[in-house]
Amino acid sequence: MSTHPPPGRTAQPVEHVEAAVFTIPTDLPEGDGTLTWSSTTLILARARAGGLEGLGYTYGAAAAADVITTHLAPVITGQSAFDVPAANEAMTRAVRNAGRPGLVAGAISAVDIALWDLKARLLGLPLVALLGACRAKVPIYGSGGFTTYDDQQQDRQLRHWCEGQGIPRVKIKIGESWGREEERDRERVAQARASISEDTQLFVDANGAYSPKQAVRLAAFLADHDVTWFEEPVSSDDLAGLSHIRAQVTCDVAAGEYGYTLPYFRHMLAAAAVDCLQADATRCGGITVWLRAAALAEASCLEISSHCAPHVHAHPAAAVPNLRHVEWFHDHVRVESLLFDGALDPTGGRLRPPADQRPGHGLTLSAGAEQYRTA
Repeated sequence: MSTHPPPGRTAQPVEHVEAAVFTIPTDLPEGDGTLTWSSTTLILARARAGGLEGLGYTYGAAAAADVITTHLAPVITGQSAFDVPAANEAMTRAVRNAGRPGLVAGAISAVDIALWDLKARLLGLPLVALLGACRAKVPIYGSGGFTTYDDQQQDRQLRHWCEGQGIPRVKIKIGESWGREEERDRERVAQARASISEDTQLFVDANGAYSPKQAVRLAAFLADHDVTWFEEPVSSDDLAGLSHIRAQVTCDVAAGEYGYTLPYFRHMLAAAAVDCLQADATRCGGITVWLRAAALAEASCLEISSHCAPHVHAHPAAAVPNLRHVEWFHDHVRVESLLFDGALDPTGGRLRPPADQRPGHGLTLSAGAEQYRTA
C-alpha cells in the first residue's frame, strides 16, 4: 500500500485538527458484570486538508478532546495527510510524558481514524479500497443483552437480531454484580438459548467479573447450552488466569478490548491467553495499530475480532485475512446511527463496506448531531 499521492497530485498538508464531544443517553439503562451507565460519550476528531475533512472518533471520557487539541493537533498540523503512520508515530512520541494508555490512546485513535478517512477522501477512494480488501462482506454478531435488561427486553433484542435481521451470532452480558449473581447468570443464559434457534451461535461476556475457578465451573454449564465464546471471563490483565481457563474449557476464550498499545497484544498472545484476539481501533491507536494487532494475531495462527464501534471497523476488518467477526454493539450502533449519515445495513449478519461508492469510511456528521454536542 503506497502512502504517496498518485501522479499529478502533490502531498496535502494537514491544515487543521479539532475535536468535539457528544453525549447520548441510552435508550434503556445498560450494564454488564462490573459497570452500569445511562449515557455514552463519543469524542469526534476532525482533520482537514485540500478542502476535505476526515472524521474519526473514540468512546470514553470527554477529556480526550482536550488531548486532541492540546497535545495532538500541534504535531499533526502541517504533516502530509498521506503519511498516516508517520502521523501516528508523531502523536505517540508527543504524549510520552502525558501517559499513552487510557484516554490519551483514545485521542490518538480518533485522530488516526480521521486521518485515514481524510487520506481516502483526498484520493477519492472508499477506505476499504485504499487498504486493500480481503473480503467483500464482514461477518458480525449482535451484542448487548445487558445485565440491566429484564427477561422480556433480552428476549426482544435477541429475536430482533436473529429473526428481524438474520444475524446468526448473538452475545449477552453475564457476571452480574461482579460474579455474585451466578444463578441469575445461568438463568439468563438458558433464557437466551431458548430465545434463539439451535443454529444461532450464543456468546457471553463477563467483563472480567469472575475468578478463574468460578469461570471454569460456570463453563460446564455454558457448554451444555452450546455457548461457543467466553469473553473476558476474568480481567484481561490476568493473563495467567485467562491462560488457565482457556486450557480447561471447551468454548473459545477471547479478550483484548483494553489493549492501548501493540506490546499489550504481544504479551497476551505470548501468554497463550486467548483463542481469538480482540482489538478496538478506537482505543489501541487507530486503524494503524489495529492492522498491526491483526498481523500479530495472524503470526500466532489466531483470528482477530473487532470490539465495538462497528462503523469504524468495517473497512479495516474487510482488509485482513484472519478476521473472525465485528461486534454489532447495540449501544454504539444506536449512537453512530444518531450522529452520522451513512450507517451500514446488518441484514443477513454481514456488513458490506462500499468499495466503489462513498470515499473514506462513508460516514458524515448528520444534521441532528448538534443536539447531542456537549463540548
